[in-house]
Amino acid sequence: MVNVLVAPDKFKGSLTALEVCNAVSEFLVNSRCNVSSLPLADGGEGTFEILQKHYGGVSQEVVVHDPMMRAIKATYGVSADGSTALIEMAKASGLQLLNKSECNPLVTTTYGTGELILHALDKRVKTIILGIGGSATHDVGTGMAAAIGFRFFTRLQKLISCPCGASLHEIDMIDPTGCHPAVKWAKCIVLCDVKNPLTGKNGSALVFAPQKGASPADVDTLELGTRHFAKVLKSQFNFSTDFPGAGAAGGLGAGAACFLKAELHTGMDFIGGITSLEQRISESDIVITGEGKLDRQSFSGKVVQRVTALARKHNKRLIVICGVSELSPEELHHSGIDECLVLSSGRELQYAIDNAAALIKERLGKSMVLQAINIS
Repeated sequence: MVNVLVAPDKFKGSLTALEVCNAVSEFLVNSRCNVSSLPLADGGEGTFEILQKHYGGVSQEVVVHDPMMRAIKATYGVSADGSTALIEMAKASGLQLLNKSECNPLVTTTYGTGELILHALDKRVKTIILGIGGSATHDVGTGMAAAIGFRFFTRLQKLISCPCGASLHEIDMIDPTGCHPAVKWAKCIVLCDVKNPLTGKNGSALVFAPQKGASPADVDTLELGTRHFAKVLKSQFNFSTDFPGAGAAGGLGAGAACFLKAELHTGMDFIGGITSLEQRISESDIVITGEGKLDRQSFSGKVVQRVTALARKHNKRLIVICGVSELSPEELHHSGIDECLVLSSGRELQYAIDNAAALIKERLGKSMVLQAINIS
């Protein structure tokens, strides 16, 4: 019997990680394989479901504000023992909540994420685990902070009731006195999937804001505003934003560290730990992972990077399934991937998105790695 571990990320806009696992399992159902599924996430969409599976407990549905300050219902989890809140910012402040014409990090806000945190603090949880991938925002966490009681003022003492990217350059003073009292003692763990700094050529505005709808002029405005706001944090709280991950989620990495005293963790370090990922890989013969788009960013703290590294460490055969690949055969080989199955190869992209589950089975049927072990 061949032990196969299926450990993918989501295929964004197409399949959840669990649905990818199900498609692979259905293909291998009558084979000589013992298939084990392990859906993964790195701090973005899908993180909540994985955390909830590990911690148990119940889901809480809360009316909050989306990135455009419209009322929506969002969920977060409370662990079985009531001590830990499991929050995924994408459920309140994610790009997935907007249509293409609405994407604009100058005006979007993390206020709704703050409302989820506020609801959890009112329940007197001791720990908040906050996944911050998939954001639609670039407000350095000011919207989140405003929701939990921080107040932001201009140089002329005008209150900015709901800060956003466009208002960063206006902020001159921050009043923390109205902040929720539980912030002083509740522990916050932030899971992020990038290590980018807050500002500069590799910073949040220049690298990620264009993906959220920012024009070149918008990027310049956000960069200047972010630099100004970083100086305010330094002067008022003696807080330095110069650390890896500060630029995650439009600067929410920095904002959470300052306003919530959060500890930043690489999402896959944390998720890999609680799911016993390395042990599961070591016990397998073949590992199958994947994500919607395979590119160089896939090897910067993402699911595919971690699974690939562990498969190489334990000398396991590795199949990567993706919707689209921007990597050359040489790059794939150098990364330690034995086989890459691309769903959009020879197909229209939208067709691949709409029929991903069926295409996964079709591509696996032609897998050289699986044929080599004669799984039938």
